Amino acid sequence: MNMALKIKNKQKGLSLVEMMVALVISLFLSAGLFTMFSMSSSNVTTTSQFNQLQENGRIALAIMERDISQLGFMGDITGTDFVVGTNTVLEVPTSGFIDCVGAGLNNATLPNTQPAHFRRLWGYESGVGGSSLSCLAGVTVNKNTDVLQMKRFIGPNVANGNSDAIFAATNSSEVAFFVGANPVAALTNPRIWEYQHHVYYIADDAAGTPVLRRITLTNKGMNNFEQLVEGIENVRFLYGFDNDGDSTPDRYIPESQVTSLMWDNESFQRLVAIKVFVLVRSVQNDPSYTNETTYQLGDKQIQPIKDNFRRKVMSTTVVLENPVLIRS
Repeated sequence: MNMALKIKNKQKGLSLVEMMVALVISLFLSAGLFTMFSMSSSNVTTTSQFNQLQENGRIALAIMERDISQLGFMGDITGTDFVVGTNTVLEVPTSGFIDCVGAGLNNATLPNTQPAHFRRLWGYESGVGGSSLSCLAGVTVNKNTDVLQMKRFIGPNVANGNSDAIFAATNSSEVAFFVGANPVAALTNPRIWEYQHHVYYIADDAAGTPVLRRITLTNKGMNNFEQLVEGIENVRFLYGFDNDGDSTPDRYIPESQVTSLMWDNESFQRLVAIKVFVLVRSVQNDPSYTNETTYQLGDKQIQPIKDNFRRKVMSTTVVLENPVLIRS
């Protein structure tokens, strides 16, 4: 009898109630672990995307700021209008040359014979007002994004030119644009600089990601298309004009309010600074996130897009390095 009781006690296990309690506890523990893992994964995605937004925006602003700050630098002839046949000589081969013509009488890649201001700067909002640049005729520029063109010499001056780019030999009263080692035109005590024409714009890549892009000048014209920074969805430029001659901007206005006289520096208002705003978008979407934020891009408001991409507005103010020369 005692032996049978011992065997029966050894075979005793969990009851059905105990097993159900254990399963419920395990279920709660598993749910907690899954929630913690999900939250951790979401935080990693959010942090990674915000870091990406910050870095891409910083790079885009740094590229444009460095370029814009030296706007209008034309070596020894800075501040003087270029008119072919008067103070300007063109020795650039025209065969196969891709020009980039904008609004204004003298606003192509190279100066022309018009006795008008050679525009070093000009901009417009894509898809608004009908403005355009001829070198972007075959490019699908994102609508309602700003386009900016600028022209300048790249320093320091060099001993000789070469056949890969366009150069300019200058003294205080003349300029000769040429390709090769030296110009044919005989200038007195010239210095040689590389000439550059840049056009900034935004267009999507094949995957639909917006990219800040730039066209740069080669010896064959505006035919070098560069992809600079991905994820730059919009850009806005506000132009700072000095109204009282103290070289400090009294107001910042969009391109739609900049008159032809102001572009040509022929009125009492002079351009001395430019504000640059970029709307940066994450490259990858996050299905767990819905963007319902309204963004202020300078004077322009971007309504909620309600997609799964994070965004961030970044900006900088660029003071022109030679405002007095440009003003004069």
